[in-house]
Order: sequence, then C-alpha cells, then structure tokens
Amino acid sequence: MTIQEAQQQIDQWINTTGVRYFNELTNLGILMEEVGELSRIVVRKYGEQSYKETDKGKEMADEMADILWVLMCLANQTGVDLTDALQKNFEKKNRRDAERHQQNDKLK
Repeated sequence: MTIQEAQQQIDQWINTTGVRYFNELTNLGILMEEVGELSRIVVRKYGEQSYKETDKGKEMADEMADILWVLMCLANQTGVDLTDALQKNFEKKNRRDAERHQQNDKLK
C-alpha cells in the first residue's frame, strides 16, 4: 500500500464506517495521546522503567499504526498530500544534511 492509497482508504473508512472526521484539534489531541502510548511501550521495553499490568499486551506496531492513522486523518483534513510532503522533506534533508552527519564526531 502506498502512502496515497492509505490516505484514500482512511478517508473512505472515515466517511462510511467512521461517520465523519473528528475536528482537527480533537485529532491533534488523539495524535498526542497515541504518541504517548508508543512512548510508554518503548520506555518500558528499551528503557529502565518496568511494565505495569495495564501495559502488558500492548504492541508497538499497533501503536505506530494508530499514530499513522491519526496523522493521515489530519493530512486529509488539511489538504496535505503526505507522499509529496515526504518527498519534499527528503529533498530538504539531503540539501541540509548532505555533509553535516558525516562530519559529526558524535556519530562516528
């Protein structure tokens, strides 16, 4: 599935099964919540915090998919083509970071 196809499928699902989009501010809050849930999993799995009973059974992949879902909802609502945005972002990073990371002693 391409990014564009995912945006289209989400839009179709929202407008049929989901009834309508939440407003942009609500979706921003949901996005922040989903990022927090992913953070909780990563901190417990790779960091020094221990799991709580309520955290067990949560899957990182599912939380990442939730983040993508809400991000794509926001993109659809605001007219952002994420394929185009990502391509432009690569171009920006290639111009800006062409030599920066190779010359960073901390990354060697």
